[in-house]
This record gives sequence, C-alpha cells and structure tokens, in this order.
Amino acid sequence: MSNDSGLRLAIDIGGTFTDTVLIQGPSQILATTKTPTTPDQPAVGAIEGARSVLKEAGRDWSQINGMIHGTTLATNALIERRGARVATVTTEGFRDILEIGYERRYSQYAINLVKPDLLVPRTRALTIGGRVDAHGKELTQLDEGAVLRLVADLQRLNCKAVAICLMHSYANPAQELRLRALLTENVPDLVVSLSHEVSPEAREFERLCTTVANAYIQPLMGKYLADFKARFAAEGLKCPILMMTAGGGMTTVETAARLPIRLVESGPAGGAILASQIAEEVDARKVLSFDMGGTTAKLCLIDDFRPQTARKFEISRAERFIKGSGMPVRIPAIEMIEIGAGGGSIASLDRLNRLCVGPQSAGSDPGPAGFGKGGINPTVTDADISQGYIDPDRFAEGRLQVDRAASDRSVSAHIGSRLSMETDDAAFAISEIVDENMASAGRMHAVESGKDLSARLMIAFGGNGPLHATRVARRSQVRRILIPRDPGVGSAVGFLFAPVSFEIVRSFYTTIDSLDLFKLNSFFADLYDEAEEVVRAGAPDATLRTRRVAFMRYHGQGHEIEVELPNRTLTFDDLENLRSDFESEYIGQFKRIVPGMTIEVLNWGLTVSAPVPAPLKHTNMIEGQPVDAWETRDILCDISGVWCKAGVFERSALKPDDIVSGPALIVEPQTTTFVSADFTAQIDTVGNIWLTGIQEIRT
Repeated sequence: MSNDSGLRLAIDIGGTFTDTVLIQGPSQILATTKTPTTPDQPAVGAIEGARSVLKEAGRDWSQINGMIHGTTLATNALIERRGARVATVTTEGFRDILEIGYERRYSQYAINLVKPDLLVPRTRALTIGGRVDAHGKELTQLDEGAVLRLVADLQRLNCKAVAICLMHSYANPAQELRLRALLTENVPDLVVSLSHEVSPEAREFERLCTTVANAYIQPLMGKYLADFKARFAAEGLKCPILMMTAGGGMTTVETAARLPIRLVESGPAGGAILASQIAEEVDARKVLSFDMGGTTAKLCLIDDFRPQTARKFEISRAERFIKGSGMPVRIPAIEMIEIGAGGGSIASLDRLNRLCVGPQSAGSDPGPAGFGKGGINPTVTDADISQGYIDPDRFAEGRLQVDRAASDRSVSAHIGSRLSMETDDAAFAISEIVDENMASAGRMHAVESGKDLSARLMIAFGGNGPLHATRVARRSQVRRILIPRDPGVGSAVGFLFAPVSFEIVRSFYTTIDSLDLFKLNSFFADLYDEAEEVVRAGAPDATLRTRRVAFMRYHGQGHEIEVELPNRTLTFDDLENLRSDFESEYIGQFKRIVPGMTIEVLNWGLTVSAPVPAPLKHTNMIEGQPVDAWETRDILCDISGVWCKAGVFERSALKPDDIVSGPALIVEPQTTTFVSADFTAQIDTVGNIWLTGIQEIRT
C-alpha cells in the first residue's frame, strides 16, 4: 500500500466510539471524526464515520487507495464469552492440559478462588492416537481410524469449531494437517484451528489456550470481516482492507480471518505506534504512552522509539491485577497495561460503602447519564461534566447534547447522597479514584519492567487522555506531557504509520555449543517464506525488511531473554557474538551473568515488514509568549478541590510560541486538554501541545 499519494482511511472501532481518519500522502490529515459505536452491527457506525470524513474533505470512495481497520470485537467476544462452542483435540494421554494448567493456584491462600474460564470444559476435551517427538520425528502414526469417532463426538457435542493441539506439532505439523483434512472432509462447515499455525511454540498449555481462543472467535470474526468488507465494497471502496494486529503491524483480511487471535488488542496497538512515531519526531527516547478512551485506559512504555513488546498476555482475568488468573495467549504483541478506566467507567459503592470506579462501563449505549440516552449510572465523564471540565456546547462536535443537570443528579443520587457529600465533592472523589487507578497501574507496570516513570515524556491521546493527563502525570511524578494533533482519534492515526508486517516465533531447541548452523539457516529460510507470503498480499511491490531474534536462557531457567540477530545467513563467527550479546542483555536485566552455565535457545523469531516513511524531526519548543483566554468558565480545581476560574482557549486559534498558564481548558472538536494549575502549556512548531510542570520550569 503506497504512502506517497492518494487517500488512506483508518477506522478504529472502540467500545464506546468509532474513530475515523482520512489522510492524504504520508501525513496530511484531511478530516477526522468520532461516531458512537454500534455494538450490534459495528460496520454501520464505521460506514457513518467514513461517510462523514469523506464529505468533510470533499472526496469520494474512488479516491481511497488504502484502508486500515482495527477493532475491539475480538477482544470483547473473548471477554463477554460470545464465541462459538469449541472442542479440543489433543494427543492421546494429554486430555487434561487445560485442567492441569500451570499446576499451581494464582492466589495460594484464597479460599474462594475462581479459576480462569478457559472456554472448553473437560466434557469437550477429545483425544486421538499418534505421537511426534520434540525433534519432529514421528514416533506413532496418526490413528486415522479414530477420526469417525471424533466426528461423531463433535456432532453430539454440537461443536462449531475445534482447536487441534498435538504434541510437538511446532516441530512437525504433518499430523495436525492430516487431521484437519480428515475432519473437514467429514464435516465441511467445521471451523478448525491448528496450534502450529496459531502459536508454533513449546509449552503445551499456552499453545492450546491460544489455539482455543483463536477457534472460539474464528466463526464470529470470519462472519464480521466478510460483512465489513462487503458493506464497504457496496459503498464504492475498491482498495484492499488491511487489519491492525496486536503486534503493531498490518495484515490482510484473509489472514485476520484465519488467525483472528492476532486482532486482540489491535486498537491499543495503534496508539502505541502513534506514540512511537511522535517520540521519534521530537527525539524523546523514554516515553510513557497514555491512551484513555471511553471504556479503558492503556499505558505503554516506549524506549528508543520502540514500544515494549511481549509474546504472552492474559485475557479476562478473574482477578484484575493478579497474573495467572486469566487465559494465557501467546502471540506477538505490544506490551501494555490496560484497565477499566475510561470516560464511560461507572462509579459505584461496594458492600463496604467504598467508592469504586470501573471496570464496568456504560459504553456507547446508554452511555453516561449526561448524554441523555437513557444512562442513569454516574460515570467518569459525568464527574468531569459536573466539575466543569467539559463544555456542553462543544462536546463531540456538537452531535451529543450534554445535560449537566442529569450528570449532577446521577452523581448526587448514587454517590453523593449515600456518602453524605455535596455533588461537586462526590464528582471530585470519582476523578481522584480513577486518576489514581491509572497512575497506580502505570507505576506498577514500570516497576515490573525495572523502569522509572519520572524521567519519561507522557504522550497522551484518546477521547479522555488529554482531559486527565496532568492529573495522572502528577501522581506518576511525570513532569512533561505532549498532546499531539487530533488526539481524540490517536489510535486510528497510529494505524496509518504501521507497517504491513507479519511476525513468526517458532520453537527450535538447541544450545549454543551444539548449534547446527545449516539447520538454523534453513529454519529461518522457511520462516521467511511463510511470513513473506502474508506480507506480499498487502504490500506486493515493497522492498521488504526483516528482523531476526533468538529467545535465550541459561539451562534450567523458565524465562527467556530476547537477543537480536544479524539479518543474514549466520556463520560460525556469529556464535561467539550470540553468547556475548546474551550475556550483555542478561546483565542489563539481572546485573550479573552465571559463569560456566550452558546457554539454550528455545525459540527463534522472524519479522518481515514493508517500510514506512521515516518521521520528520522537528524542533519541539521555541521561545514562547503568554496569551490571554478569550473566555473563562468555572471549574473545580483538581488540586485544591474548590471552584475557580479557568481560561478557555480554542486549540485551532493557538499559534506556535503561544503559552497558556493553568488552570485552563484547550478545546477542540473531539476532546479537551485540561491544563492544571501546576502546569503550563506551550504550542510547538507543528501544533503539538507541551504541558510542563511549573516545578520543572522554576528549576
């Protein structure tokens, strides 16, 4: 997909709003919009947004030569358990992989511990004879005579999808492929997911969980993507649609339909890509990305212009912050922490009369009480309205009529009166709780990664990110914040900077001392051919780039460290470098090496991607001049908790070098930037807003 000319369209379907961006060339944004998400038919809201930006820009469908789409549908289907009825087929003797799990409790002393829901009960766990060893050698042939029994069991159990995970299929997938062929021959409509395609790595429990999750949402996502593609084609779209993935790249609709698990968390990944792009533009090497939307808040650490990545995360945890309480999924992903803290997050009192915010959300329907669409529960947005931070006349481009009195009534009835608090105090308390929840999540994420937040630049976006950025930053000891242009649709803008790419991580166990270079180079050649086929479908003429990594550890350890490899055929001279590079990474994480220990390599990774235009560096700050507000409004000060006057500024009217002192509100069509009393704002040469803590200015 060319980035040099023509129009490109990006659509991000979130839990509350659908964000749409129309861009020309590499980076000229022509129009953006936020439309309420239509949960029953997500494509309807997406088309409404696309029509809106095309009309605003005076363009038509025939001029679009690239489209990128990200959606929360895969994530929500897993969380809300709206997928297909799934069975598993594992190697005979391994029926209870899901039941056994990690052989430990995620909370040792919890009497009423709730086990993670792994989607497939033991009654739907089936097996078949046959065995392959860890080196790919077939020890026992597949029991093809048992296939008819499997078919009968699947039909008796009324299963629409099946997850096949045979022992060591990452080393030799022949038995999985043969079993799929036999099953689909007998049940043509059966959806089959194979573990060697979904997650070709050792660790059977995580591989099976990932394959189950893929099979569970595959029928739903296949139907959705076909409908989405057909609806846009009927509107007049001629170009292919590319899908955003959790790893921060793009892939084709066909690949997404086959591997929908890669779409989980695809929207937030776009936000991390945007923050990385901006970080490189302003030469900020340590960044905290803060994306607060209507349903959730996402925080991501970015170092040297690259988001922190992971190969595993958990879905739908029984205990929100406890590892092991969710369903593990092993796919390449941008690592971020996501909590139920968005504008639509509902405030309530627990059984001890303590104030809680989220993770339940009012969503887009009925939405916050102040939206006048039937919502009665107080939300974070209602608290912001009650405190004067949101201008009813300018909110959501005027498409939603904000009723401040309704927000006040909701906050008072559900929180204030029950805690014997005034309405404004109750609204202030809601904000305090949600802002501390987000800051606490960021601090915890940084500590787990061995990093410090205080020296980082926060890049804030999303519909509510600019409104809460200074409040979260203060609690995180972050003193510098950047609000980019069009922050309300930040994730969708990020889609437009993502490469067409595909990443494969596959197990091939060896030690450095016994490494067979011929086998390894042949192994990488196979990975490249597999990844190139996917990428070429979306970027047929691009000059492709590759990145190779090894996942290494000392013998006996259960955790691997990622070590980058040269992007070429490896030679014997590379072996010593591989050892020294591993030790350097190990020292960086654990401050010492373990002399004399055997070094193992469990997995190898390859990413093939099409290039994207390099960001243009620019000067982020120039000599500034204070400007006066063109009006003021009463707000509840987030520091003192008392009412005060805040200056109101139109972002479009601010010029490079303008300085705004807090407290102030900088309004634009899709969001508002709140400048707290202890911050000042300055506009840079390309229109970004820089928020700086006054303490830092004085020093």
